[in-house]
Amino acid sequence: MVVHNANSIQRNSGSKVFDIINIAITSFFGLLCLLPFLNVFALSMSSGRAIMSGDVSFFPVEIQFNAYAAVFKNSAMMASFKFTALLTLVYTAVSILMTICAAYPLTKKGLKGKRCILILIIFTMYFNAGIIPNYIVVKNLGLIDKMWSLIFPGMISAYNLILLRTFFLSIPESLIEAAYLDGCSEVRTLITIVLPLSKPVLATLCLFYAVGRWNGFQDALYYINTPDLYPLQLKLREIIVQDRMAEIGAQEGGLMSNLVAESVKSASIMFATIPILMLYPWLQKYFISGIMIGAVKE
Repeated sequence: MVVHNANSIQRNSGSKVFDIINIAITSFFGLLCLLPFLNVFALSMSSGRAIMSGDVSFFPVEIQFNAYAAVFKNSAMMASFKFTALLTLVYTAVSILMTICAAYPLTKKGLKGKRCILILIIFTMYFNAGIIPNYIVVKNLGLIDKMWSLIFPGMISAYNLILLRTFFLSIPESLIEAAYLDGCSEVRTLITIVLPLSKPVLATLCLFYAVGRWNGFQDALYYINTPDLYPLQLKLREIIVQDRMAEIGAQEGGLMSNLVAESVKSASIMFATIPILMLYPWLQKYFISGIMIGAVKE
């Protein structure tokens, strides 16, 4: 009994040491991700004098909101925000619908060629046709300079499809068979039985699709020529990379002369980042369970 208690105490001590090291490492990497965000936030709310003198680190100095006023008064930025919000909603709805329609049939044992289809889906995760072939396809479909060019080419993620299929396979077969015995069709079984049980993984995939679309700009860089259809991230890229401060300054009527360009860039980054971050608290309770349950069974 004494030996057993000693072993138990030793294991508990080792477990505590492991937990402490694990927490320390996680906290360190968490700070590495958080500190740049805090620096950008501080720059967006600090005065031009404080920024120019290098006094701003992780906390605002001489707090002011002129940079945010410049961003919110920029009609092009606000139009881009509205378009991006609409684009994200439509893209997420279309993507989750198509992912469901593709994943559910792949759970059926009687589907002919199922293994071949899965191999082709997995193949797309490792190999891509490339930018030029994709552009030619989009152009031949007549989607250049249209919102749908930002939706159709990437509306299904192979990773998300496999994750959803794996989750569907984890649903007890007895429930599906009971629905069939009650006279339900495949569509009704999917809507009344499968989807209500799949809320965690569906919420997780909606988050994946929404974040991916909100943060995406490369496809818009290829397919969109009209400024009215620029997503927010592409507009942000113009401000940061191409130094488009003159565009905002012309609309502000001299306000930009009292600002440091860095503060406006930082305010633009916060303006583009905070809305998508607000989704996480609403979906957090589904996120971990959706990922873990979808990875249990093949």
